[in-house]
Amino acid sequence: MIGVGLDVSLVVADRPCAGLDVAARAHVQAVLLDRRDYGGFTDAFEREAYSGALSRLLTDADVDLVAMAGFGTVVTATVHAALPGRILNTHPSLLPAFPGWHAVAAALDAGVTETGCTVHVATAALDDGPVLARRRVPVHDDDNERALHERIKVVERELYPRVVGRVMAALARGEEPTSVAETEDG
Repeated sequence: MIGVGLDVSLVVADRPCAGLDVAARAHVQAVLLDRRDYGGFTDAFEREAYSGALSRLLTDADVDLVAMAGFGTVVTATVHAALPGRILNTHPSLLPAFPGWHAVAAALDAGVTETGCTVHVATAALDDGPVLARRRVPVHDDDNERALHERIKVVERELYPRVVGRVMAALARGEEPTSVAETEDG
């Protein structure tokens, strides 16, 4: 277990990060599937090769559910086909508003009065897929990107593990992950 009461069998990162150290300290298998080995963050990035390697890694580990958080690599349909409907993502906006890596900055640039976080079933389309839960976070007049993102993370750290736990319970009952979707933003 890694501090949230959920059984975690594998942590995979696409670049060196603190999550790998947290996993190692918790005696959870930690794997760096480094983008640099596939062209890094350049136009030479071999997305399909990387996605194939990730897919093999997850299936060889017999993973039931993937909970992405801060994984900055957009993967191809290969990964989603290996774990159909079993990949969750958290995103720092109220999707479908502000998809992509710079969602918090985009919300500030748009001048919205609220944003938040969304937990959804990931699909091959970026920041798309059935929404499982959302929580609203107000945007303050004096917010900057860092301050707003930190407030969103506070909400996300409560919401995401709770939704992951509900999805794991649904899977154990033979239900689809979408069966746990909340009907209101709350």
